Amino acid sequence: MDQGTIEALVRLAWLAGAVGFVIGLIRMNSPATARNGNLLSAGGMALAIAATAIFVAQHGASTTAWLIIAVGIAIGGGLGLYAARTVKMTAMPQLVSLFNAVGGGAAALIAIDDYIRLAGEASAIPLRVSVPTVLDIVIGSITFTGSLIASSKLQGLISGKPIVVPGGRLVTIALAAIAAAGSVYLFLGNVSLPVMFVILAAALVFGVTMVLPIGGADMPVVISLLNSFTGTAVAMAGFVIDNPVLIIAGALVGASGAILTNLMADAMNRSVLNIIAGGFGGGEGTVAAVGGAGGSVREVSADDAAIQLAYAQHVIVVPGYGLAVAQAQHQVRELAELLESRGVDVKYAIHPVAGRMPGHMNVLLAEANVPYPQLKEMEEINPEFERADVALVVGANDVTNPAARRPGTPVSGMPILDVDHAKSIVVIKRSMGRGYAGIDNELYTDPKTGMLFADAKEGLASLISAVKAV
Repeated sequence: MDQGTIEALVRLAWLAGAVGFVIGLIRMNSPATARNGNLLSAGGMALAIAATAIFVAQHGASTTAWLIIAVGIAIGGGLGLYAARTVKMTAMPQLVSLFNAVGGGAAALIAIDDYIRLAGEASAIPLRVSVPTVLDIVIGSITFTGSLIASSKLQGLISGKPIVVPGGRLVTIALAAIAAAGSVYLFLGNVSLPVMFVILAAALVFGVTMVLPIGGADMPVVISLLNSFTGTAVAMAGFVIDNPVLIIAGALVGASGAILTNLMADAMNRSVLNIIAGGFGGGEGTVAAVGGAGGSVREVSADDAAIQLAYAQHVIVVPGYGLAVAQAQHQVRELAELLESRGVDVKYAIHPVAGRMPGHMNVLLAEANVPYPQLKEMEEINPEFERADVALVVGANDVTNPAARRPGTPVSGMPILDVDHAKSIVVIKRSMGRGYAGIDNELYTDPKTGMLFADAKEGLASLISAVKAV
C-alpha cells in the first residue's frame, strides 16, 4: 500500500474517531445512555490512537521514540486504570481536577516544545503558528496550576476557605498584563525564548492566584471552568501540531465545559466573573450566623421518621454531599424500594450544584442503580414539594436553605430546592455543622422539620429497619 493511501486511511480513521466523540457526547446528555456514550467516546479515542501509531510508523519513528511512546502509554494508562478502580466516589471531584491539570499541562508542553524547535529554526514565526502556540502555553499553564489548587482544596490539603493574599488581585491583574503583553510581542513576529518563558511563568502563577481566593462553595463551577480551559488548550495543541482529532476533541470539551460552567453559575445565581473574583464559601464547618435563622431544633428518632415515611403517599428524597461522604447511595435506594413496595411514590430531587462537581448526585445514584426516571432536576421537582407528604433530606445543606430567598445572606438569590414547602421534613445529618456557604440552614429550625442526627449510612439503615417494623 502506497504512502498516500495509508495517510488517507489514517485521516479517515481520525475522522471516524471524531464522529465517535460527537455521538458519545450527545449520548452523555441522558443518564440512561451516558455509559454507552462514554464507551463510544473511548472507542473513538482508541481508534484515533491506533491511527496515530500508524501515522508515526509511516514517518519512520526511531526505536527510542517508540520506547518513549510505549512507556508513556503504560504509565498513563496504568495510573488512569488504578485511579478509576480505587478512587472513591467522594474523591471523584479531586480526580477530575487532577485530570484537568494533566490535560492542560500536557497541552502546554506540546506548545513549549514546538516553540523551542521553531525558535531554533526560524528568525520569524508566522502569526497562524504563534497565536495557537502562545495561547496553548497560556491556557494550558493556567489550567495546570489552577486545577492542582482546586484539587488540593477539595482534598483538604489546602483550606477550602477563600485564601485572600494582601494585594493578591493586583498581582493577578499584573500577571495577566504581563502574559498579554508578552503574547502580543510574540504575535508581532518576534522570536524570543526568554519572553516565552516569562509568559509561561506568569500563566503558572496566575492559575494559583486565580483559584486560591475562590471559596469551596464555588468549586463545582471552578471544576467546570477549568475543564473548559483544558479542552481549549487541547484544541490549541491540535492547531500547533496540525492534528484534527485534537482540534475536534478539544473544541468539544471546551464548548461543553463552557456551557456547563454557565449553567452551573446560573444555578447559583452568580456570574462567572463574580465566581472568579472569589470570596464565596467559607468551607465546611465555618461559623457564621444568619439573621432570621433563630428557632429551636426538633430532634426525631428513626421510629418516628419511619412512621411518617411508611404512611406517606409521596416522598421526595433530597441527596447531598453527606450522602456521598457516607457512601450511602445503596441504602437510600433500598429504603426507596421498601417504601415503593408499600405503595409510596418516591422521587429524587437533584440540585445542579449538590455535591462537589457537576452531576455528582446523578453519578452517585446511578452507581446504586436508582431508576433514571426517578431523578428529577430542580425545575421539574420544585412544584411537587407542595404535595409531598415527606421530604427526606440526606446530607444536603446550602441547596435547601430558605435564606436564599431573603437578601443579605451569602446565598441570597441562589435557586434552591423548595424542601420547606413539603408537609413534613426529615433531615439526616451528623450534626448542626454548616455547609460551604458558612451559614446556618434555616430549614433545620422550621417547625415541620425533624432532625435525625446520624451518619447518612447509619441513619438510613435505622430507617430501613424501622420501616420494616411498622
